Amino acid sequence: MIFERTQLVLGAEGVERMQKARAIVFGVGGVGSWCAEALVRSGLGHLTIVDPDLVAESNINRQLMATTLTIGKAKVEVMRARLLEINPEADIVALQERFSREDPLHFHLEQYDYIVDAIDSLSDKISLIATASRSGARVFSSMGAACKNDPTRVRVAPFWEVRGCPLGSALRKKMRQTGVTTESEVTCVYSDELIPNKWENPAEKGPNGSLVTVTATFGLTIASLVIQDICSRN
Repeated sequence: MIFERTQLVLGAEGVERMQKARAIVFGVGGVGSWCAEALVRSGLGHLTIVDPDLVAESNINRQLMATTLTIGKAKVEVMRARLLEINPEADIVALQERFSREDPLHFHLEQYDYIVDAIDSLSDKISLIATASRSGARVFSSMGAACKNDPTRVRVAPFWEVRGCPLGSALRKKMRQTGVTTESEVTCVYSDELIPNKWENPAEKGPNGSLVTVTATFGLTIASLVIQDICSRN
């Protein structure tokens, strides 16, 4: 019964496809946590979540599993427990690990139908995008969601066609310099908005600011793209 209203939109066959699909989400922070939950709430039957970090107080403003009660706990374990509360029959695998360019084949990406990149590290992100594009899975990648305030500026485009996003530009530049390319299309969610951080002392720059209204929109958009692709396949 938990997918009754989902079925009214996707149809019985769509819900069945969702339950059979396999996805992996790298990074369950401000973008990935919302994507993961949206997929499970929509009926995804098999999800692997990957993140090496513990919940920090600074995560509370934007990350779904971050509360004052979960500080210090592994993000993936807190997230897995929450997802199983939503659908106890879902197959949720939590890996407290980091995707690394030193071992890009570690996660056996060929086992998945969908791969979601929501990590921050530039070098690891390049490796994940390139490796995922050779896996045979559909790949979705989050570009920079920090320093933004307007969720209506969120856009979708192929990786090589993203414009107005500093992270996307930096990734493409680095890939051209190092000869790294993609073998299949990587669909990106991005925003062309860029607002300055309001540091009290600009000389002592800290982390980039971010808002849940934007990061969650990134994650929900990626989840929507995955759902649409699952239901549109022959």
